[in-house]
Amino acid sequence: MNRRTMFFLTAGLIVSLLVIGISYAGDKSREQPKDKVSVGSEAPQFTLTNYDGRNISLADFEGKIVVLEWLNYDCPFVKYHYETASTMVDLANKYADKGVVWLAINSTNYATAEANKDFAKKNSIPYAILDDHEGIVGHAYSAEHTPELFIINKTGQIAYHGAIDNAPFGKLNEGQTEKINYVDNALTELLAGKNVSVPQTKPYGCTVKYAK
Repeated sequence: MNRRTMFFLTAGLIVSLLVIGISYAGDKSREQPKDKVSVGSEAPQFTLTNYDGRNISLADFEGKIVVLEWLNYDCPFVKYHYETASTMVDLANKYADKGVVWLAINSTNYATAEANKDFAKKNSIPYAILDDHEGIVGHAYSAEHTPELFIINKTGQIAYHGAIDNAPFGKLNEGQTEKINYVDNALTELLAGKNVSVPQTKPYGCTVKYAK
């Protein structure tokens, strides 16, 4: 084998190794899992603005149970729970004197403070509707639906994540015979010092309309 042939073989081998290395690095980076909140994990901290201009931080409620509700005032599933059943407001009022904090978060890309305010006034909502139209907090929590709920316990961990109940538009899910409000049950258990017996359910509703 002459020197010229040896040179090209060596050069080809080096190039091949470099390509394989780059490809492997690319595959490895794609395989890196994205951090995703889950039951038992620390709730991501945030500060958002209410429709009245006040900044509200999760840290403001340290030591308290906090319910986070993802909301979109145009979603029919959300509208049902406010305009027909009053599910969210009734539940928030039920636990307000027990120290439970309820916060709604609107991660809809076109949402405005004025529209959030109008929705709150129309439905006599006693809690904040926080503006997250850039989707930063929604992505931090990996929220995908409206409504979708997270309950944060007194020590800052997520104790429940999922649907408000098992009855979209008031109709029981297939195979179920009893209406269950998962958030109501979870709050009752937490306040009694118990672990949440059903800590995870599948949310239903509209997809969160994140900014692209």
